[in-house]
Amino acid sequence: MNLTEKHKGKVLQHKIPRSKLTFGQKSADFLAYWGGSWPFIGSLTLLLVTWMGLNTYFVIIGEWDPYPFILLNLFLSCLATFQAPVILMSQNRTTERDRRRAEYDYAVNRKAEREIEDIQKDLEEIKKLIIKKR
Repeated sequence: MNLTEKHKGKVLQHKIPRSKLTFGQKSADFLAYWGGSWPFIGSLTLLLVTWMGLNTYFVIIGEWDPYPFILLNLFLSCLATFQAPVILMSQNRTTERDRRRAEYDYAVNRKAEREIEDIQKDLEEIKKLIIKKR
């Protein structure tokens, strides 16, 4: 049974309702959306500049991060450790949506192809009738 026969007579749905997504899927989508935005880049830049300024100040007058920026490096490594897999999960969901959309498009194209073939047959019959009447 091909895809078109399986969906024949049904309204094809290629979107997953947001309400059916799991908490993890919604979180991955949000993190990918937020982590890839200009507000995130701006806020992270502001945080890093503030951190570096405070760290430099405290290195001069005291000891906050005695080996400059080791704690900052740890923070950024942890951020990347958590952010990368979550973004990959979101990309996997995007791939799944694209696959469903392609299946939907294929089914619609097959249906259109069948309808065009039917129209061509009808036109051939009309053409034969017209030729007979002459």
